[in-house]
Amino acid sequence: MRKIFILLCSFAGLFAYNEEFKKAIQYDSSVWGKARVENIDTYYNHPFAEWFVWLQSSGFFANLALFAIIAVLVAFVGHYAIVGPKSFSHDHGKVYAFNVIERLTHAVAALSWVILVPTGIIMMFGEEFGGGFFVRLCKNLHGIATILFAIVLPYMFFKWLFRMLPATYDARWAIMVGGYLSKNKKPIPAGKFNLGQKAWFWVCMGGGFVMVITGALMYFLDTQIPVANGAFLGMTQIDILRLSAIIHNILGAACAVFLLVHIYMAVFCIKGSIHAIINGYKEEEEVYILHHYWYQELLRKGKIKPSVFEKEYTNLKPVK
Repeated sequence: MRKIFILLCSFAGLFAYNEEFKKAIQYDSSVWGKARVENIDTYYNHPFAEWFVWLQSSGFFANLALFAIIAVLVAFVGHYAIVGPKSFSHDHGKVYAFNVIERLTHAVAALSWVILVPTGIIMMFGEEFGGGFFVRLCKNLHGIATILFAIVLPYMFFKWLFRMLPATYDARWAIMVGGYLSKNKKPIPAGKFNLGQKAWFWVCMGGGFVMVITGALMYFLDTQIPVANGAFLGMTQIDILRLSAIIHNILGAACAVFLLVHIYMAVFCIKGSIHAIINGYKEEEEVYILHHYWYQELLRKGKIKPSVFEKEYTNLKPVK
């Protein structure tokens, strides 16, 4: 009940920062209370502590995330200006790609990430944003979005797991960079999901799962961790919280970059591509060019008819 009370207090903090909340979080706590004062010398003199304090106080993670985001945005502008977006015909058939449940869970996950990344960045630069109500609001929105993502994560993971496994032709896709550095259109060695989408899947699902765990450890920082206090690799609860913060920050920067790439590819790089996750259908030419081995798979299974684009482009050799 005490933990539930603390959680409710955190949401109440959106509107007030009362003494009861302050007392529950800062004083009546095995992490922040009297024990922390008594053991401060032990905690600070731990070899890991000095490194952690430097990483946090220097703004290393915040600056790393900011640099990565700016670099990616500059790369997008350069790519769009030099190579430009790919455009595919909308005058031919359409291929059913995603069912209703896939689209709904993706929508929830997308909404979650669109909230998680900006609010996470704002918390990294909390001091620059002046702290207070706005940063606390972002912190609580971050927690709510995490719960939404955690709900849809299992379905998305197991639904797409098989198609996200490595394939022999992924190396060829990597060498060609998926054809995205060329204005020419030709069949690309990729299945329903290409190597870039697979990489985003594993960062989003795998990294996202780890971030849910590390985020929970930091959010409920006063929770007694059974394996802490020397029972787990000699680590105290403070050590586990510090390690969670470092892992969370590193993965957060990586996820921010991959999310931006994902948005750029779906909205700007391939015209109309985003409609597939809205209405469930991909354009026939897009499937034939960018997901050629999936096209061949659907053709073998009799789910589609031979494409009119077979006369326009050269087929890739079937995968054995």
